[in-house]
Amino acid sequence: MTDDHDSAEDAGHEPERETFEHDPIGHAEARAGMTVGELADEYGNAGVGAANLHEAVDVTEAMFDDDVTVFFGLAGPMVPTGMRRIVADLIRDGYIDALITTGANLTHDSIEAIGGKHHHGCVEAEGKTEREHDETLRDEGVDRIYNVYLPQEYFATFESHLREEVFPVLEAEAEESGPVSIERLTRELGRANAEINEREDIEEGPGIAAAASEHDVPIYCPAVQDSVLGLQAWMYSQTSSFSLDALADMTALTDLAFEAEEAGAFVVGGGVPKNFTLQTMLVAPGAYDYAVQLTMDPQQTGGLSGATLEEARSWGKLETDAENVSVYADATITLPLVVAATRERLE
Repeated sequence: MTDDHDSAEDAGHEPERETFEHDPIGHAEARAGMTVGELADEYGNAGVGAANLHEAVDVTEAMFDDDVTVFFGLAGPMVPTGMRRIVADLIRDGYIDALITTGANLTHDSIEAIGGKHHHGCVEAEGKTEREHDETLRDEGVDRIYNVYLPQEYFATFESHLREEVFPVLEAEAEESGPVSIERLTRELGRANAEINEREDIEEGPGIAAAASEHDVPIYCPAVQDSVLGLQAWMYSQTSSFSLDALADMTALTDLAFEAEEAGAFVVGGGVPKNFTLQTMLVAPGAYDYAVQLTMDPQQTGGLSGATLEEARSWGKLETDAENVSVYADATITLPLVVAATRERLE
């Protein structure tokens, strides 16, 4: 038995907590006239995804330092959904040192550069099932990317652009010295996009590939075959000496990782661009010092797209003391917020 005095004394003591830090949740303020940076700071007072997004701004700010080599992975329908200018501006303003993306994003980027447009659409039409709606779109020659439409004639224009402005230059190089690298293809694509955009006075900007070509930022597209760009390259290769060397880019990309004093990975979406970005450090002496990923894929499936950056640390892709955060939300929402808030702090 314990006497009443001991019981009262025990009741007056806080229990010992080894893992608890007194850091109370604040209540975020949302007011008229706030900047994006101020809103991101308010997110830091909150919990769950808001706290993660606030941390992503912190890590991105550190990553965008001049001494950090930034590898930017871009997967998913980022160009057709309207994220094109954000990435192009990051390249032009010196925040990206290497872009790893999909052939699909480069295809849609080029379509916009040469005069095509993506349009607001809908998933279902009134009075029709989703299937019936898509059957109608097919009959009308319109491709659907969730709630975005793209008229199919723009793909024909893109094919002509490649065959007239891009492939012949690379074919001549292939005749001289053999298959060209995929990075060489993307660089030539950017040059041609910029040239046509200016010559035809296209209202939309020349875009991502053009910005990269102009500022000597390499674009790596390891799964280029998985796109309309890749299909067109394959078809052109059937009747010409033009061909691509899928392994040629590995040396330049690895050299960039080797030479980096510090390295950062900013990964939008998953798939091949994410893995290609992260695996680069497996053959470098160091690993990523900073990493941010924006994804909607859950980690519980064991797939690469949703895998945490902590998991990547176990592979040696991130330094043990790397600053990293994953934000699980639609990247068309999170990418503009993170970039705008970061740029507000830096500029």
